Parts: sequence; structure tokens; C-alpha cells
Amino acid sequence: MNIKIHSLRFDADSKLEEFIETKVAKLNQYYEGIIGVEVTLKLDKAQNTENKVTEIKLEIPGNDLFAKKQSKSFEAATDTAVEALRRQLKKYKGKVRGE
Repeated sequence: MNIKIHSLRFDADSKLEEFIETKVAKLNQYYEGIIGVEVTLKLDKAQNTENKVTEIKLEIPGNDLFAKKQSKSFEAATDTAVEALRRQLKKYKGKVRGE
């Protein structure tokens, strides 16, 4: 699985990138056919504290899954986005199997 991380309007430190890679790699447990993952981290211009946005695009054969979450920290946003993708993967896997 190929993981690309893009950070807009700031430079992500290596600890954050490692955290994201670890979380995203766990999605392989739910579906083996993941081709690639594109993670985009951005700082929202809003003045409130929940201005960190994580977008994750999951490339799977014949389809792409997408999740976008906003939170106080990139770690929290990544957690909720990965959780949303986990649910989407389970649903997709069920459709593929014809359940």
C-alpha cells in the first residue's frame, strides 16, 4: 500500500506523519485490496479551535473511498477519518461479497 501525505499551509513533523501512517496501515486488516492512500492535512482559516482538517482518499479496485474530518488536533481528525473509512470498507467488502 502506497501512502502519500500532503500538508497544506504548514509543514507536518515526522511524528505526525508516522502516526498517520500507522493508523492508515491498520485499514489493511479490513480490506486487502487497498492500492494507495492519499492523506491531505490542512489548517482551516476559521478562528475556532477546531481548525485542523484531515482528508483521506482510499484507492481500491474499481472505486475510491473518501473521508474528511475536522478536529482540534490532526491526530483526533485522523482517528475519526480512519474510523469512518473502516466502516466504509466493511460496507464495501459486504457489497463485493454479495451480502
